[in-house]
Formats: sequence, C-alpha cells, structure tokens
Amino acid sequence: MNIIIPMAGRGTRLRPHTLTTPKPLIPVAGTGIAERLVKEIAKVMQQPIDRISFIIKEDFGVEVEQKLLQIATDLGAKGQIDYQKEALGTADAIYSGKDLLDGPVVVAYADTLFKGSFDLDNAADGIIWVKKVDKPEAFGVVKLNDQNEIEGFVEKPKEFVSDLAIIGIYYFKDGSVLRKEIAYLYDNDIKVSGEYQLTTALENMKQKGYIFKPGTVSDWMDFGNPEVAVETNTKILEYDQKEGKKMIADTVKIVDSQIIEPCYIADEAQIINSTVGPFVSIGKGTIIENSHIEQSLIQDHSKITHAHIKDSMIGNFVEYDGNFDRLNLGDYTSCKVNEE
Repeated sequence: MNIIIPMAGRGTRLRPHTLTTPKPLIPVAGTGIAERLVKEIAKVMQQPIDRISFIIKEDFGVEVEQKLLQIATDLGAKGQIDYQKEALGTADAIYSGKDLLDGPVVVAYADTLFKGSFDLDNAADGIIWVKKVDKPEAFGVVKLNDQNEIEGFVEKPKEFVSDLAIIGIYYFKDGSVLRKEIAYLYDNDIKVSGEYQLTTALENMKQKGYIFKPGTVSDWMDFGNPEVAVETNTKILEYDQKEGKKMIADTVKIVDSQIIEPCYIADEAQIINSTVGPFVSIGKGTIIENSHIEQSLIQDHSKITHAHIKDSMIGNFVEYDGNFDRLNLGDYTSCKVNEE
C-alpha cells in the first residue's frame, strides 16, 4: 500500500507559527502533525506501507524534506518528496505524486488528525472518510443512497443535503483509476473555480460505476487556526495518556511546582515555582518560572515568566514576561510586559 500526503499549503490561518515552520511539522505533544497522521494511518490499516509521497512546495527546504523522509523510514517505508509547483487544486496536489497512484493507495491531507478504526470494504472501489458535523455548510459533504453508498458530493451546500463532512482521508483499491481520471481533467482543462478538484474526478468515477462507501472516525481534529490547534492539543494529550505514552521526559527539572496531568513536557524543560496543567504541552529546553499555565501549547527553547495564561499558543525561542491571560506568539518573539 502507498500513501500520498498533500501538504503544500501555507497554513496562513495558523500564522504567525507557519511563517517559520510548515504547518504539518508543527509539534503537538512533541510530535509533528504529519508524523502523527502517517503513523495513525499505518496503525489502523494493519498492513505494510510500501511508499509514502509528501507533496510540498519547492521552498520548504532541505531540513524539512529530511524530517519528512525520516517519518517514512521509521515506518519501514520508502519516502519521496514531490513538489506542487502551483496551487491548482486538490486533484493537482495528488497528481504531483502520480507515480504512487498504482494499486491500493491512501490519500490523506496533512492538516487534520483522526481517531478511529478503519474497516476496508473489499466490495467498494474506494472509501471516503466522513464525520457528522453540526454546520455542514462549511464543508464538503457526501450524500448516501439506501445501500450506504456515496451517490453524490456537494461542496459547502447552501441548503441541507447531508451532515457527513469529508475529512480529507481517502482509500482507493486501485490508484491507477484515479490517476487516469485526474489526467482526463488536465487533458480537457476541466476546472472548478480555476482549479482541478478531486471531487470532480470522484464524480466521474462514480458515473462510470465505481462504488464509493463512507468510512467513519470517532474523532476528527483540525489545525485551522491557533484556537483550534490548542483544542486539538487538549484532545491529543488525553489520547496519549489513555494509550499509556510517556508524557514527561526523565530530564525535566521540576522545582517547587505542581504538574496537573495530562501534560507533555519534553527533554531538558524546567518548571520552577509554577503550576502547569492540565492540557499543556511544553517543548524541549523551555523554562516556565513563577507562572500558572493551563490548556496551552508551547514549543522549544522558550522562557515564560510571571505569567498566568490559558488557551494560548507560543512558538520556539520566545521570551515572555507578562500578565496577559491569552497569547498567540510566533517564533523568536520577545514580550516583556513586566519590564520597567
């Protein structure tokens, strides 16, 4: 089985954090989004992964590419980097890794995480994972027939047609069929709003008799903006704790402080005269001193002092000394409110 991970987006809604780190590599409880996604897919598919294509922009840099390839290596798969040169739509992103569209293939967009067990129906030509949502008008949704087969795809419906939102994870029994359908879009310049859309290719496959069925997940977590990212961090910490993962590194220095679990605290962090938790992730080498922190995501090598914060997202190499109760600070920010 192959996996294609489109991740060339700029993550503009998650700025300032994505100005220095591509969104799929932003750590949540110590592990990057893309790495968590790929490992979760490998776990629930319960079969060996042969090749993984990471679809990125050409300017992500060598260090980013090496980190992505290491994710594949850790799973015993062969990784490759493919480039989406222009933002020409969801089908265009997938087609950037077209040589992996052969045999069984999973396509998963790297701006989402999920929890659930996958049951691949061999009678179906493809599985499209969905989640019931309260506001379907904000999503692409699927319509089902009486046989629990997908009979239509509707993008952001203005009137109610379904509350089953497409979460961005797809399985194809034979990826070569999808490859041919996307090639047909290019050959005939078939675009929607100026872009080559995956749903167009899926609709064409359905019209030719290919059967798609819905897959469901128990949880779907997004990283659309800092507020949602903090909510996802909370959920991930709960899941990691239930799964018995080691949450606090042995090299963490805790002095006159209280840790309210679940929390993730990375190597060489220092917690001094502070209360941390619940639902806080703290990166490597970060120092928390004389502070109270709840439900927040703080990355590596930052220093937080005299703070009382909640629902906050703080990047790498940040220095903060102040009394705001909610923060969104990108990498290399210095904010010393208490400084005279």
